[in-house]
Order: sequence, then C-alpha cells, then structure tokens
Amino acid sequence: MVRLDKYLADMGKGTRTEVKKYIRSGRVRVDGEVALRPDAKISSGQIVSLDDQQIIYEQYQYYLMHKPAGVISASEDKRQQTVVDLISERGRRELFPVGRLDKDTTGLLLITDDGPLAHKLLSPRHHVIKTYQAEVDGLLTEDDIKCFQEGIQITQEWTTLPAKLVILHAGRNSLAQISIYEGKFHQIKRMFEAVGKPVLSLCRIAMGPLSLPAELLPGQYRTLTDEEYNALMKLKE
Repeated sequence: MVRLDKYLADMGKGTRTEVKKYIRSGRVRVDGEVALRPDAKISSGQIVSLDDQQIIYEQYQYYLMHKPAGVISASEDKRQQTVVDLISERGRRELFPVGRLDKDTTGLLLITDDGPLAHKLLSPRHHVIKTYQAEVDGLLTEDDIKCFQEGIQITQEWTTLPAKLVILHAGRNSLAQISIYEGKFHQIKRMFEAVGKPVLSLCRIAMGPLSLPAELLPGQYRTLTDEEYNALMKLKE
C-alpha cells in the first residue's frame, strides 16, 4: 500500500505539497469517491483519478533517451545539467541512467528507477551487448578487427573482453561499429587510442534489446513500447 499523496507525486502529478492541495480541494477521487486525506492508503486494484483523469501507478518507470552532447550521465549535479534533468514528468522518482555515456558522447540511454534491471544490463557476466558507432582519426584495418577480437590491453591490470569491430568506412577518418560486453571508464575511446586511432565522435546505438530510434532526436526521450518493455523484462527472469 502507498499513501495517496505519494502515489500522485510518484506519477509526476506534482510535488508532495502540490498534490496535497489537489487532494484537499476535492480534485482527487479514489474508486469514484472524493478523497480528502493525503495520508489515505491506496492498495493495488483501487482506481485513482485527478480531475477525472485516471492515474495508473507503475512500480517502475522507464525512459528511452537520445542523450545529447554536453549533458552528463548522472541523476543530479549542482553545476551541470544531467540527463535526469531532461525528464520533465519524473515526479518524486529516484531516476538514474543505466550506465554512463561521456559528456561529449551521444546516443541511447535508458533512464529508470529499476535497480535490479540496471544490474542485469551492466554486469559483464550477463553478456548484455552494447553497440556504438564511432568516427576515428585514422585508417581502420583488418588488424584492428583482430585486435578487438582478441581483447586490448589498456593497462597492466586490464585487458578488455573480446569485442566486435565492424568497419563501415575506411579512410583518413574511418567509421565503425563496435560491440562490447563491458562499460568501463572511457572504454571505447581508450580501445581506439590503444590502436592509434583516437575517437572523433561516439554514439551508442544499441544496448541489449533496445535500439536508438531513428526518429528520436538528441535531447528527446519517450517511454518504452510494449515490445521494448517485454524484451527488458525477459532479462530479469
């Protein structure tokens, strides 16, 4: 069970103070009856409405975002704009990005409050693939493909897991897709630097069953489709 004011705040209908005012002014109904107590307990199966619009409580929230450059992958920051700041209807939810993209990296980012799912997506032992498109300075070759397949030694203590490199265009500046199971600090950039081809731009285009929608522009986000949601839930089984 959950308090009525928390129910409405969690669903992005206002702050706890604001929704208490809605309740006391008679704008909220529970099972068709006006509810005037913010601390009233709501159980599953009850119907809650605000201004005659039904509000369905969701245990977790999921947003698919096209992260823009210049925004940091964090829940909050006192000096810089975060990806969670871009979610206008987050309410009182403790949303967070699943994994981090560098400030100048763009692309697919899942934002949620579902901790168990985030663990499954980020843990290397669950083999969730993350795919990026990178433009690099230099000519990519078959030797680079082999290096990525074998794993690249970044430091004395760390050699990356095998990764798949697909060359889309080879030239003075090359374009490639890379798929990895890890997600360590600046990993993609450090892998390309290790083979002498520094990254010029980087965009994540897929993560597990999720792909970056072509119509989703940088800075935009949306809730998951039923198909995307069901695919993610299979990871939690």
